[in-house]
Amino acid sequence: MPPRPPLPSVAPLSAETKGEFTSSQPLAASSNSVSGQPTSRRELRERKSFLQPDRPEEPAREGVRGVLNRLGLKVAPSAYEQSVRNDEVIVSQHWPGPRTIAVVNGKGGAGKTPTTILLSAVFARYGGAGVLAWDNNQTRGTLGWRTETGAHDRTLLEMLPETERLLGTGSQSADLAHFVHHQPREKYDVLRSKPIRLAFENRINPENIDAIHAVASKFYRLIFIDSGNDESDPMWLRMIDHADQIVVATTTRADHAEAGALLLEALAERDDRSAQLADRSVVVVTQADPKASTADIDHVVTGYQSLAREVVSIPFDHEMVDGHLRFGSLAKATQRAWLSAAAAVARGL
Repeated sequence: MPPRPPLPSVAPLSAETKGEFTSSQPLAASSNSVSGQPTSRRELRERKSFLQPDRPEEPAREGVRGVLNRLGLKVAPSAYEQSVRNDEVIVSQHWPGPRTIAVVNGKGGAGKTPTTILLSAVFARYGGAGVLAWDNNQTRGTLGWRTETGAHDRTLLEMLPETERLLGTGSQSADLAHFVHHQPREKYDVLRSKPIRLAFENRINPENIDAIHAVASKFYRLIFIDSGNDESDPMWLRMIDHADQIVVATTTRADHAEAGALLLEALAERDDRSAQLADRSVVVVTQADPKASTADIDHVVTGYQSLAREVVSIPFDHEMVDGHLRFGSLAKATQRAWLSAAAAVARGL
């Protein structure tokens, strides 16, 4: 048992006062409420707690302010550095129960896979493990091509026959290592589709989606789903039914932006729940074309502001064009933009 804290000090009693008390008399309150002074030990403790209030924000670590602090000064962070810290805190939080985020656009090449990868990476880097990127695409999904391969080549097709066992009481999170591909640098897992097979060979039904989602929800706190392009596919629609939030990925190309806008309009007319998802959506506008002008970017961003809850633009970055996509390889400005995008998603969870 920890030692009890010392009692508040009181003035010694005078000889006359001492004589007024006997062992059968209760101790009087230290003072009275009329004088505005504490009337009990509880009030004394509430006014002078041993617990310290919240500490002020840490000094600056970046830029000139950070240099000055390393020289022994104490300079507050700049507005920019403070905004970065605020977004890091938002992205780092954990929510009660799992959350599912569907990344959507009915047009191929609109940036759904990079958006899935980089949002998963940001949430895993700042919030810790328990993040899954799932390729829910029956028409040659490329999530597995742009992420690292584990010690096997298994996909969701190999997981499906094992879902009942994985949902059993004897299964453990480590059992998923047989089916998912861990990203050692970014700290999230990838559940691949099998793009080398023809679409009809990959065909799965809504009940399969339910089973995979049940397994993912059991073992992961955040599930990012990279979707296909067929919005009428029962597999796509079932994903929407499971989503807690949708992220519309688009580039500055007019056809990509138009496809995303039409998708939000269609969801708004589908049912009440889908309409809410559309209203609370986040749009990520990626500058895939290095020649796109500021006006081109602003045109797409402005056009979506009345359709979605938040719109975030991502600058062009050569590291996002081809090959394996890693958050740590991106330019600082691009990393900052993806952190902003992740914070926008977190605000809707």
